[in-house]
Amino acid sequence: MKTDAVTTAPGPKAPVLSVRGLSVRFRMRGGRQVAAVADAHFDLAAGECLALVGESGCGKSVLASALLGLLPGNARTSGSALLDDGTDLLTAGERSLARTVRGRRVGLVPQSPAAHLTPVRTVRAQLEETLRELTGARRPALRPAAERAAARASFPAGHLDRYPHELSGGLAQRAATALALIGDAPLLLADEPTTGLDRELVERTVDELRRHTDGGRALLIITHDLAAAERIADRVAVMYAGRIVELDDAERFFGRPGPRHPYARGLLDALPERAFVPIPGMPPELGALPEGCAFAARCDRADELCSVQPPFDGRLACRHGARADGEEPDRA
Repeated sequence: MKTDAVTTAPGPKAPVLSVRGLSVRFRMRGGRQVAAVADAHFDLAAGECLALVGESGCGKSVLASALLGLLPGNARTSGSALLDDGTDLLTAGERSLARTVRGRRVGLVPQSPAAHLTPVRTVRAQLEETLRELTGARRPALRPAAERAAARASFPAGHLDRYPHELSGGLAQRAATALALIGDAPLLLADEPTTGLDRELVERTVDELRRHTDGGRALLIITHDLAAAERIADRVAVMYAGRIVELDDAERFFGRPGPRHPYARGLLDALPERAFVPIPGMPPELGALPEGCAFAARCDRADELCSVQPPFDGRLACRHGARADGEEPDRA
């Protein structure tokens, strides 16, 4: 669980990750371009967990792929994503990313573990190989080290000698989580790490990720599971139609005064344990975004001011979001 040490504001030390103006566009057939991520800004400090939340298709996983250089060839990025050693993840070459960043500086819990697990090797063999590569462990220490790595992600020891195709979706997710934690990278990206898990395993998984963070590492968790985000996060960033529209402390976001952006308020109100009222309408297609605020068509507070895209001021991108003190924001 979160502790006082990680909920206090970070000091002057440089953030582990500093993202400025990160944008991702995909060039499609016929020259059409799709803006999957637009002008993302955030910092992430050691010992801090930032939860990036939003509906499916809003660009969360694209942002994570951009940070690890895992985008397809038709993607184009702009902006910067600086690690504390000065490495820009958006401009670093594949050789640098493969040799010095992935697994060592930045770990990944993937959204689709089947695509990251080697199909012809057992889970044990993959854990031992990763341990050799990242920690230098050698026999006879490899076998117990692999079992300890599996236990960190609640992966059962009795399944270690199975191949990926013999695993359920939940077990494959836990195997991928175990692999991601081995290197104790300063920054961990967890892309939907609780997919396919029941609620008990969701809580065990996020608690382990929280312990990883409390050890002084930074965690960016991408999730649509707001209960998991509330359990683990220090701050919450809400993404809608490729843009971050709100960024706030988790305690303020999930408690009082609550979210300020109408979309963020709608996400919480849709939860069964809250109002259980769905947001009307559907998100726009990223390839056919409207002019101005992309949420306007679903927002009961939209007016003529929303015909212009509101800027993100570091905490909010909305001309109608209520301030923490209950006052309306500057509509100029």
